[in-house]
Amino acid sequence: MDLLELRNELDQIDKQIVELYEKRMEVCGEVAAYKIETGKRVFDKEREMQKLQAVSAMTHNEFNAYGVTELFEQIMAMSRKLQYRLLAEHQSLGKLSFIEMEEINKSKCRVVFQGAEGAYSQAAMVEYFGEQVNSFHVDTFRDAMLAIDEGSADFAVLPIENSSAGIVSDIYDLLVEFENYIVGEQIIPIEHCLLGVKGTTMESVQTVYSHPQSFMQSQRYLLEKGWQQISMKNNAFAAKKIAEEKNVTQAAIAGAYAAKVYGLEILERGINDLKDNSTRFIIVTNQKVFSKTASKISICFEVKHESGALYHALSHLIYNGLNMTKIESRPLTGRNWEYRFFLDFEGNLEDSAVKNALRGLREETRNMKILGNY
Repeated sequence: MDLLELRNELDQIDKQIVELYEKRMEVCGEVAAYKIETGKRVFDKEREMQKLQAVSAMTHNEFNAYGVTELFEQIMAMSRKLQYRLLAEHQSLGKLSFIEMEEINKSKCRVVFQGAEGAYSQAAMVEYFGEQVNSFHVDTFRDAMLAIDEGSADFAVLPIENSSAGIVSDIYDLLVEFENYIVGEQIIPIEHCLLGVKGTTMESVQTVYSHPQSFMQSQRYLLEKGWQQISMKNNAFAAKKIAEEKNVTQAAIAGAYAAKVYGLEILERGINDLKDNSTRFIIVTNQKVFSKTASKISICFEVKHESGALYHALSHLIYNGLNMTKIESRPLTGRNWEYRFFLDFEGNLEDSAVKNALRGLREETRNMKILGNY
């Protein structure tokens, strides 16, 4: 047989495969109807494993057994996704526990941020809530989470990601630990400034104070100066220290907002090495609410430590046409080489495609949690 004849034969086989696939999906639709009537779960892991073993046993060599197993994993995944869609169309997915609001109420609220007066977190808070916001600050991220969990604050403003330093891993862990939810975000450009009290000059500076990360981000600039570097808890504390001590031999690296808060002079702007540096802050509350215009969803889940587990979970986003914008992982305590995955994707909790994807993820992953829609 020449190549053309072989290709024609393959075309005929492929046509039969497509016809059989469509016939199979019709039957899957009938299965979904039965499950709608009886309330039976879509995902039956034991049944699927039995099916994979059965089709694998029908093959005649190891290579085909592996290929058929992979093929039927995909076929059954598509079957489940069809069933989830039909459940959604018949409103059998159940209601999400999140409440839709016209918009997040920012007035007459109390807001907590981590750090001292003048911190970038405070600048993000003012940008999001306005200058007249009723606020207070705490020392740690956990303290901020506790404040909204206990009701002493309505919202918390927390840094979750820096464009150059990456994620703030503690925040991811706290979002899992606490029943608090993201309702907004604010991105703040990070421009490190050299600050001093009145009368301070570049020549008078001998010692500079700041957070270790700010020193690292301004390494090139500081190498040229040769100043003594002393680490502080955060940039705002550094600014506060030199403002109180009024010593012209001292300077701080912090933001322009800290200079405004503590009445300091900006000796030089933009001393950080990377000029396109920014931090994303999240706005967190203890209420399960989202605005009508919310367009990003954050979730987390765990999967079994087995081949293809993460792929199958992410396929629910692909099948429903949802665009994933971020994925991170955090190790699970006490379980070596197992991870919790954090995803951001575009959508609103009222979208049918989102409901469909979330139902599939909830059934086929472990400990899935919606962290917020904002």
